[in-house]
Amino acid sequence: MSVNVNRSVSDQFYRYKMPRLIAKVEGKGNGIKTVIVNMVDVAKALNRPPTYPTKFFGCELGAQTQFDVKHDRYIVNGSHEANKLQDMLDGFIRKFVLCPECDNPETDLHINPKKQTIGNSCKACGYRGMLDTRHKLCTFILKNPPENDSGSVKKEKEKKNRKKDKENGSNSGEAGNQNDIDAPDAVDGDDDDEDWAEETTAEAQRRRMEEISEHAKGLTLSDDLEKTLEERVNMFYNFVKQKKEGGAIDSADKEILAEAERLEVRAMGPLILSELLFDANIREQIKKYKRHFLRFCHNDKKAQKYLLGGFECLVKLHQSQLLPRVPIILKDLYDSDLLEEDVILAWAEKVSKKYVSKELAKEIHAKAEPFVKWLKEAEEESEGSEEEGEEDEDNVEVVYSSSARELKMETTKAEKAEKEEEDIDIDAI
Repeated sequence: MSVNVNRSVSDQFYRYKMPRLIAKVEGKGNGIKTVIVNMVDVAKALNRPPTYPTKFFGCELGAQTQFDVKHDRYIVNGSHEANKLQDMLDGFIRKFVLCPECDNPETDLHINPKKQTIGNSCKACGYRGMLDTRHKLCTFILKNPPENDSGSVKKEKEKKNRKKDKENGSNSGEAGNQNDIDAPDAVDGDDDDEDWAEETTAEAQRRRMEEISEHAKGLTLSDDLEKTLEERVNMFYNFVKQKKEGGAIDSADKEILAEAERLEVRAMGPLILSELLFDANIREQIKKYKRHFLRFCHNDKKAQKYLLGGFECLVKLHQSQLLPRVPIILKDLYDSDLLEEDVILAWAEKVSKKYVSKELAKEIHAKAEPFVKWLKEAEEESEGSEEEGEEDEDNVEVVYSSSARELKMETTKAEKAEKEEEDIDIDAI
């Protein structure tokens, strides 16, 4: 049974139709998943790759998606009803298929990888505009552009190359070939044999290899983000470990941050770094790798909490050396701007067994008590000094002197009432 592409149109003779979505639930328990049986047919009716609406469902439902293009299987993890997915598909059509001007679905998407923008053009009314790229699906579209878009770009390049070839060859061919019969297109030099005339210099080969590697990176990126959080964390761990073993860790702080952002595990970065970069000599290592941790922890309280978790794990590994030095190490982390005051105070209030046993966590908190107490007292003193400063401001008077060129500020003190009473002569009254 078919339905209107734009389901807000109730006209039964509306010519833009698509098959109704068919969903099949497979598996049980944690392995339950929903297979969209006719996703290829639905996507064909919308003139979009079948991966786009499937990924849209995953973004909206917060579920993992899987694509098996070879066997036309498009899967959303979890159990989902066909009617619910059909309603969700209307949202995809409204955002990524219908023309904003005429509401017709005769649109094409155009990707600009350099500017990271997605253009939208309508064949029906001629509208050309840009899509709002704030939706999560736009990131996926930018990394996986539609085939028709990349094909059109290729055709335009080929046309330009042919035009240049004709212009270059027209001057030499005009004199001798005026009486020649034009050869058909198949023999006119415009076929695929032109590819053999590509440059074979070392520079050209290097350039082509870079293009291939960039494309491969894009494919790898999309595949990596489909993996579970645990798998992505392990990938980041191995990346940092390789840098350390290769002796390139000291100058790799930017690369490490970029890899964490690519795998979407930035907040957990300090937990991994503390495991790989810290040991019993943590005080010296804080100074050495301060820049690496600052890239993650600066103005990021979630990352700072993970750093505290990594510190607890480190104390567990080197308990005899580090447990007595807990307050000193915490102060080093605080002085290096890796931990903020409110994050430390919030951590000190609650003992957690997330990273270590509850008994060890209590010991760590007990050892940290002097530093936490010092932090609280320093905070109270700063508040007190601010109040004193306000009182001093209340006792300031502006004094005018006729001999001075500028106004002078003087601090005055209220005279005591007892002194005033001493100045009164009772006999005189």
